[in-house]
Amino acid sequence: MHIQHLHHFTEHHRYCVSREFGLSPVDERMLNSIYQPMVGAFAIGLYRLLFSHVPAESIGYSAAEPQRRLFLTLGVEPNEKGRRMMIEQASRLEAVGLLQTSRIFVPESEDYMYEYELLQPLSPNDFFSTQHLTLLLRDKVGKFAVLSLREQFWSREPEEWSRGAVGKENISRPFYDIFELNTHVIDYELEQALTEVASVRQPQKSTEGKPAIGYSDLILRFPRESVNRAHVEKLRFDFEQMGVINYVAHKYKLGAQDLCRLLDEDGAFSEEGELMLDVIQHRASQQFRQGMKRKEQREVAAAKVVALRASGQEDEEAFPQEHHVEMEYYVEVPPQFLSKCDIHQYNMMLRNEPYTRMLENFFPGAVPGGLMDIFQSIDSNYKLPEEVINILIHYLMTMVASEGEQRINRNFVEAIASNMLVKQVNTYEKAVRYIRDQSKVKGKGSAGSSARQRTYAKSGARPAKPEIQMAVDDGQAGAVSEEEFAEMMKMAASIKASKKKGAADTP
Repeated sequence: MHIQHLHHFTEHHRYCVSREFGLSPVDERMLNSIYQPMVGAFAIGLYRLLFSHVPAESIGYSAAEPQRRLFLTLGVEPNEKGRRMMIEQASRLEAVGLLQTSRIFVPESEDYMYEYELLQPLSPNDFFSTQHLTLLLRDKVGKFAVLSLREQFWSREPEEWSRGAVGKENISRPFYDIFELNTHVIDYELEQALTEVASVRQPQKSTEGKPAIGYSDLILRFPRESVNRAHVEKLRFDFEQMGVINYVAHKYKLGAQDLCRLLDEDGAFSEEGELMLDVIQHRASQQFRQGMKRKEQREVAAAKVVALRASGQEDEEAFPQEHHVEMEYYVEVPPQFLSKCDIHQYNMMLRNEPYTRMLENFFPGAVPGGLMDIFQSIDSNYKLPEEVINILIHYLMTMVASEGEQRINRNFVEAIASNMLVKQVNTYEKAVRYIRDQSKVKGKGSAGSSARQRTYAKSGARPAKPEIQMAVDDGQAGAVSEEEFAEMMKMAASIKASKKKGAADTP
């Protein structure tokens, strides 16, 4: 019990008790032999006192009264020490799963009320299958005492019975083999009355304020011939599994009919009738994703219809009016179309054809699914006009045809489309100017990079040596005549003679 201030838990606060079970002799023995050694006799006394608030032959709620009754009956002083003691004993019961305490704020009195919901003791099989409770009991009474207590709760079967258990056969008769119900008439008044006067807790409303899907919503729509009909009928008083079903319905936006369809499939329940949550959630997720995909497709189609109507075409013609292209905004025909059409036809296609048809013209067979998905995403998310998308397709296809190494991927295409959105490219003419500017920037960039590679050396290295041009005979010089050749020989002989004379004069 989480109490931040002791003034929020006094003998003056009102309380009520609720329970939906009765104590059997086995439950009494579990309280005395198992739970009492773990939590103490005072806590078990508090549990029995709260249990007696509702008549033993009934279930439901007790009357609301001040907590002074609890303090006086248990002999606890209504002071700070007594309050701490009551909080501690209630917390012990909560820790072992016998009590659940709720606090309710009452706006009229601006104070709190407390609800003590009693829980049934675990059966011997369930208790000794719970590890933390078994270890707590071991710490309190010892290991051998735990083994002895466990043996006391079971009566061994006869030896001859255990030997014949191999050929055990279930010959029990089911309900519908003995009894026949009048299912042709549905008594809605009886169903409503049973729901209104039921003392057990009913499912709460969903978080959106809408009524949660109840058992009657499922059973009225569930087929009687289904194999899972018996498992669904067990959900009437199993509000834990109904809460799980409503959680799945709220998470994946499912209705009662959708839930019936999921519960009717194989694998929705185990052989013991337990709901297979992982299987149900997986199938509900698949159905939810398919519904979202269909909804997205409908929204795209509706957006196109709204765009056509907004453009002033309210007539019954399904085809938009054809637009012409001025000569200054013509683009060159890619190599794929040189044998199919001229420049006038190609630009008219870019201006007036849908992008889906334009993509089909670039491929001899079917358009790759990944490429089609890229442009469908751009069309539905970025809302670019058809002619702008066509110019984008032309730009990409021309780039791939000219450069070869460039690959078309989603990130590259979406980067160009987002750049168009930033620059408000929303008409055919703006799109043509955009791709022309991009081509110029790209051309300058490639030229500048090649010049830098040729002129500048790497950083940190010695400067490169200047290139010396070599004289090359290009065949343009004319032939030498005999007179010119004789003159040249005389000049060479005089130069040679002068060199010899200079060498002889040198001492």
